[in-house]
Amino acid sequence: MPVIAIANPKGGVGKSTLATNLAGALAARGHAVMLGDLDRQQSARQWLGLRPAVAPHIATWEIRGATGQVRPPKGVSHVVIDAPAGLHGKKLDALLQVSDQVLIPLQPSLFDIQATHAFVNELRAHRRADKLRVGLVGMRVKDHTIAQERLQEYAATLPAPMVATLRDTQNYVHLAAHGLTLWDVAPSRVERDLTQWQPLLAWLETPAGAAPLPPKTP
Repeated sequence: MPVIAIANPKGGVGKSTLATNLAGALAARGHAVMLGDLDRQQSARQWLGLRPAVAPHIATWEIRGATGQVRPPKGVSHVVIDAPAGLHGKKLDALLQVSDQVLIPLQPSLFDIQATHAFVNELRAHRRADKLRVGLVGMRVKDHTIAQERLQEYAATLPAPMVATLRDTQNYVHLAAHGLTLWDVAPSRVERDLTQWQPLLAWLETPAGAAPLPPKTP
């Protein structure tokens, strides 16, 4: 069961947008998907509450026992986890212990770049670095801008690939307000956005042992 964590210690980078749409993409492909929300704001969980019954089903945590322990429900084949901002230390370690792939959303700003650089180094130093596949996803990127160029230049310096660049569009905002994703509407409405997602989905389907994050050199 692949577990895909959407993580970046900086808030406001588009984690929930990436997590909800990834869950929607997997569900549209016929997978039994669970979307777990660890963020304090619970944006992904609230989004699930808006999701129409006719849309492909996306499950949430199953709560068991008096202790309130959470776990994926039976039958789930793919797990997407929306991680909280400020994720470090024991909480980050717990997430990485169960994750196979980590997607790091970042926007083309100096503050996002600085936070992401430190976070990638932290992942490289983790004891599971040789088992994790880590990819970067550019969020709210405007074409033909200096910010876009700077983001691409920066991404080239990191030991993790930029697996997709998603444009700045209101499509995500409008769909999220109704619990929907790009895969829940007519493709002609979001054709350009669906095209931008294809490299990301192809990367996720790469065999689990391919190109893990290289450990940090001491």
